[in-house]
Amino acid sequence: MTETTLPETDALTDFPRRHLLAMLPAAALFPMEASAQMVSLLPPKDRELVNQIADYLQGLTTVKASFFQTNDRGGAADGTLYLNRPGKARFEYKPSAGLLIVADGRRVSVYDSKLKTFDSYALAATPLALLLSRKVRLDGDVMVTRVSRSDGGVTLTLRDARREAEGFLLLEFKLDPIALTGWTVVDTQNRRTNVKLGPLESTGGFDPALFVLKDPGKKPK
Repeated sequence: MTETTLPETDALTDFPRRHLLAMLPAAALFPMEASAQMVSLLPPKDRELVNQIADYLQGLTTVKASFFQTNDRGGAADGTLYLNRPGKARFEYKPSAGLLIVADGRRVSVYDSKLKTFDSYALAATPLALLLSRKVRLDGDVMVTRVSRSDGGVTLTLRDARREAEGFLLLEFKLDPIALTGWTVVDTQNRRTNVKLGPLESTGGFDPALFVLKDPGKKPK
């Protein structure tokens, strides 16, 4: 297994190998220092909606959905997301991508079956920590700088509370009822990676083995 720090942005142009890892340049957004004062600057109507969205995310437990991922350089891939909050997720790409990404509660592991590579990142250092944390907070660990309403939907813009990172994360929802529909990561070079989710399907639970990913190249002791 390769224990590694977050990759440089230039290393993420390899699509589809790094589809989801295009989220990682935004990891500079996490963890963030207290930003409740920033959120409080939003109009009351927006603050109320942000709180409702945080409650909705907190209520997500065992769900799955299809996803379709694209970037602005023409890359595309799809697969199935398994979400088991708190802490666990599995992005199972279709075989043509040769990519599997698993969060086991502590780390996010990435296996590329085509390149025979295995990398591991601290979950807390990735944007996935926002969705997988035990307590979802949109008024303390992140700075919601904008609430953009559209016909039947809303997008939250999340930035580094310390303004040390130029990238930002867009979380997209439909309304009535609230449902997560995807996200977009904009990195420091203004490159975008977009993930669209199909309908989230609640389940009674998952096989724990879904959220275990071991380095296939590591010899057992």
